[in-house]
Amino acid sequence: MNILTLEHISITLGNKLIFQDVTAGIDDHDRIGIIGVNGTGKSTILSILSGSLEPDSGEVTTRNGLRISCLPQNPVFDSQKSILENVIQSIYGKEEHWNTEGEAKAMLQRFGIADPEIKPDILSGGQKKRAALAAALLTPCDLLILDEPTNHLDHDMIEWLEEWLCSFKGALLMVTHDRYFLDAVTNTIWEIDKANIFRYEGNYEKYLQTRQERLDFALAAERKMAALYKQDLAWMMRGARARSTKQKAHIQRFEALRDRDRIVEERNMVISSLPSRLGNKIIEAEGLSKAYSGRELFRGFTYTFLKNDRVGIIGPNGCGKSTLLRILLGLEEPDTGSVSIGQTVVPGYFSQENEALDEALRVIDYIREGAEFIRTSEGLVSASSMCERFLFDSQAQYTPISKLSGGEKRRLCLLRVLMESPNVLVLDEPTNDLDIQTLQILEDYLDHFPGVVIVVSHDRYFLDRTVNRIFSFESDGSILQNEGGYEDYRIRRLLESSQDAETVISSAEKPQNVPRQREKRPRTRLNFKEQREYDTIESEIDALTEQSDALEKEMEQNATSYMKLEELTKQKEAVDAELDRKIERFLELQEMVDSFAQNREDAKGK
Repeated sequence: MNILTLEHISITLGNKLIFQDVTAGIDDHDRIGIIGVNGTGKSTILSILSGSLEPDSGEVTTRNGLRISCLPQNPVFDSQKSILENVIQSIYGKEEHWNTEGEAKAMLQRFGIADPEIKPDILSGGQKKRAALAAALLTPCDLLILDEPTNHLDHDMIEWLEEWLCSFKGALLMVTHDRYFLDAVTNTIWEIDKANIFRYEGNYEKYLQTRQERLDFALAAERKMAALYKQDLAWMMRGARARSTKQKAHIQRFEALRDRDRIVEERNMVISSLPSRLGNKIIEAEGLSKAYSGRELFRGFTYTFLKNDRVGIIGPNGCGKSTLLRILLGLEEPDTGSVSIGQTVVPGYFSQENEALDEALRVIDYIREGAEFIRTSEGLVSASSMCERFLFDSQAQYTPISKLSGGEKRRLCLLRVLMESPNVLVLDEPTNDLDIQTLQILEDYLDHFPGVVIVVSHDRYFLDRTVNRIFSFESDGSILQNEGGYEDYRIRRLLESSQDAETVISSAEKPQNVPRQREKRPRTRLNFKEQREYDTIESEIDALTEQSDALEKEMEQNATSYMKLEELTKQKEAVDAELDRKIERFLELQEMVDSFAQNREDAKGK
């Protein structure tokens, strides 16, 4: 049953068409995730749906008595009142309310705001967003609208919110870049593209599959129309005349094919750079400790960064993650310990807050301030070409920065960092406000980045995709090293918690108040690294097979040249060994895929 409907909505902001003749509906059971490139209108559609923005044309109709609660992108508070009073006032502004002061305090505490009497002006931007999220969740509603709810949340908060939303009884509509979150919480995806909304049933994983099927079908149809157009063009060039009804129809078909909206096959936009040489000494941290206002953030951190390190740093909000990054870069002094940075290190620092931008500058001018050209594996690439690869088309490049959305500005700052060809890349919450397509471009860039990567992030997918070592901030001020990505860390933590719980139970005659541990979720599919490997391994096997065959032919041609034959033999042995390893790994992955599929079938049977 539709509780809200968009009918023929169109809106233009500035000189940019955001939506054109869009029709869509929300059912009472929908849990919708909205995705799209920054600047395509994700926050705009939320504002239209919540009633805070009127479209230029079209109509928004709602079910009688529909209650809507909304988390805006940039919440505003009354600076004269405490944050608790602001939250209570937000809830009391609704038709239904209850004595909520205790619940508001508890929710603020859940989101890391220990002092509910603090004034909003004292809070950081992240704390304000978390306070607004608390108010949105506490407000009774039939439709909950959330704009980037996981931004500024730590991992424990995200997992708690994920569970809360899964048990929420109303309809849900949200914008988020967190792909694990989308998978767990949504049952529908709205994709915003080319001023329209495309609806896909299922979570994010199902969306990827369905979208690819739609694109494949559309591309196949486009290829047929292109071939037909080429054939009709040749007919027209021979001097077609509309002497009969049949020929008139033929000409009309040609004109329709000529004027059609062509579908262009999407290409993966790869950004690669050749950073400056990195010596053996990179960053050496010895016994680092830091405290603020008598509160210890961390102590005794020692680590020597090596070439090709991929390190993720996690921990609760306010624990000192960003401070540690600044100390490692030499931007801040530790209380104790020392940092030694190699002479060849060229750091690229993407901070949590965008640097101050001259908003009168055009996009291309800002990037050219960093570098006119960048040296890549393909040769020299201009600033304009790099902008294209980072989703700023030729028109957008000459747009003043002031006209960009918040996400587009964030993307622009990231490109500026990459344009400076760093060999040590330090990313502080890089996924905040970036769209999924930009994150995929960044992830592909990091796959081929030959330097050191240090990442602070709350995005579990991004960590699993990009790092192989986790440093976790613990409650006692220590920083523990964990091998693997975030999922490996989470499973290890759950196993340790389970062992601790068993110890408590076995040592007590009558166990009481033992906290219930979150059960380890049985695996139902390949993790994202395994899936990526599975998707590419067959083509890698084919390539290795072709390479082996080519070497064998070359060996036959050089049968009388002992030195060349010896060299080719060694090459073929190495290729064949790698081929055997890939085949063995493919069989292992295929066995896992088949096992997961069988388990799902068995579960359905039950």
